[in-house]
Amino acid sequence: MLELKNVSYQVEDELGQKEILHDVNLKIEDKKYVVITGPNGGGKSTLAKLIAGIWKPTAGQILLDGEDITDLGITERARKGIGYAFQQPVRFKGIQVLDLMRIAAGKNLSAAAACEYLSEVGLCAKDYINREINASLSGGELKRIEIATVLARKTKLSVFDEPEAGIDLWSFQNLIRVFERMREEIHDSTILIISHQERILQIADEIVVIKDGGIAEQGPLEALYPKLVGTDATVDTCDRLK
Repeated sequence: MLELKNVSYQVEDELGQKEILHDVNLKIEDKKYVVITGPNGGGKSTLAKLIAGIWKPTAGQILLDGEDITDLGITERARKGIGYAFQQPVRFKGIQVLDLMRIAAGKNLSAAAACEYLSEVGLCAKDYINREINASLSGGELKRIEIATVLARKTKLSVFDEPEAGIDLWSFQNLIRVFERMREEIHDSTILIISHQERILQIADEIVVIKDGGIAEQGPLEALYPKLVGTDATVDTCDRLK
């Protein structure tokens, strides 16, 4: 279980200290598909980075299975089983997809095994296995390759920060199918997605709403989704992705 206790995060700007998150208390149970949503600027992506260890909270604690991981960085948290998919995936000139898959898996993954993960995210493996992670790949292709690396890592907790960002409608529909498969096949891991896309919310077990730097609501899909549709916490996919 992931638990945040009284977590706050501040940054310094021209006016002094600015608080992005304030006194956040949150529990994410194991083996759940959870979507964190809310209005823009509410602190969603900040929370994702705090969970992944990219940033450290200015106050409070972050616990994983009861262990305090507050002061651990992203590498140490990855070793503990936390995977993170960036809002804008990083491009690595000179590194092939197979190399990246092996790095993610932490072992000398065979080409056949890597191809299985790529196939799971809807990519024709023979067309991608030797491609470089560079500008020749589209945003949608990079997203799916990044998800394949998370699958290869077999993480305990997988965090996806706005996976729909920067991709077209066709690619988004493919991503939804990937997440639906992950949702159906989830066994020992937890999926945490930062998003305000209605289609992503619709396949969640639980929804967490962040507003003005705090947790506004948390509950099961059937309780919260009807209240969120059409508000500034959600975006209709067809209107946003064209």
